Formats: sequence, C-alpha cells, structure tokens
Amino acid sequence: VADTPMPLGSMVINSVSKLCRLGGSSMYTLPNAPTLADLEDDTDDEGNGDKPEKPHFDSRSLIFELDPCNGNGKVCLVYKHAEPVVSPDTEIWFLDRALYWHFLTKTFTAYYRLLITHLGLPQWQYAFTSYGVSPQAKQWFNMYKPITINTALLSEEADSFVNKLDPNKVFKSKNKTPVLKKKPPSQPPGSQKSHTSMTSAKTSSLAGNSSRK
Repeated sequence: VADTPMPLGSMVINSVSKLCRLGGSSMYTLPNAPTLADLEDDTDDEGNGDKPEKPHFDSRSLIFELDPCNGNGKVCLVYKHAEPVVSPDTEIWFLDRALYWHFLTKTFTAYYRLLITHLGLPQWQYAFTSYGVSPQAKQWFNMYKPITINTALLSEEADSFVNKLDPNKVFKSKNKTPVLKKKPPSQPPGSQKSHTSMTSAKTSSLAGNSSRK
C-alpha cells in the first residue's frame, strides 16, 4: 500500500532479556504439532568446501533470535555443538522464510559492523544469500548504498569502484615557461644622436650632388 511507511535504517538487536530461542517448542498449540526440527531440511550441504556447517533446530545447536527483520526472516545467534557441553564459540546466521540457513559472520562484532555498513536498509541480509535482494530493496540500495549492492562485483574486481588517478597528470603544472622576447639592444643616447647626424649628413650630400647635376 502506498500509505504504508517503509522502515529505513532499522537496526534491531534484541536485548538479552528479549532473546527468544528457536526450535524448542511446537509451532502450533495442537497436540503432536510439528516442530522446526521436524521441518528441517537435511538435504542441505553441510560443511562442504568453504561452507560452514549449518545450524540445527534440534539439541545439537542453540539458536536465539537477534532481529526479526520485519517478517522477512530472522538473524540468529547460534551456539553450535551444544552436546555434551555448549561451546562458547558463536556464529551469526540468517534464516529466511523458507527455513534455509545463510551464513553471515563468525562473530557478533563482525555482524554489528555489517549492520552499520548496510545502514539497516530493508532486507539487507539477503545480499548474502543466493537469492539477492528484492527489486524494491535494490532501489533503496541504489539510492543510499550503491556500492554495497554490487558486493559480488566488488569482490571479483577490486578496482572496479576505485578511482584510478595518475598523480603525475593531476598535479602536473599547467604554467608554461614564458617565452622571452628578444628586445633590441638599447643604445646610449649619444650613439643615437650620432647615427641621426650621420644619416642627415648623407641625405644632405646626396641632395647636393643631385643639384649639381
């Protein structure tokens, strides 16, 4: 709806008192209702290559919601290897609406920096998924954070967004050396007078010769 406000710059991190654990209870109030663990897809790649092992909704992981993302998914704080003792190491994952996991960062500090870098724009977490952000969210990115929306291109071509400046051309002096015009050698006043007198004498002698003829 055109009159519905769009939250921009929304940076949400639930406090410790508001952390909600995921996967511990049934989704519905009906008896024998399925849990998130029952709906979990075990066909995902786990730890193949550079991909870290995804979280699990059962007792193998402890998952807490950090950001509900306005219903577009959930940013979760994940403790892996909860059995037999909970590991102190945590990771930040994004759970989309189809219950697929997408790795964000290894530490909360790194996630906090990502949150600030992306300005809390709507659906910014989807930039780290294979889906990418929606066309509507892409408009906000192009307006407020044009480089961030080209994350893949930036990682492949590190110099694509870097201004290539040649300092020799930028700071090259434009002032050309002025060409010195050669001035005629200045003659002393006495020599000018003598030259003038000699010229007048030659002129008068030529006039006398012509009159004699």
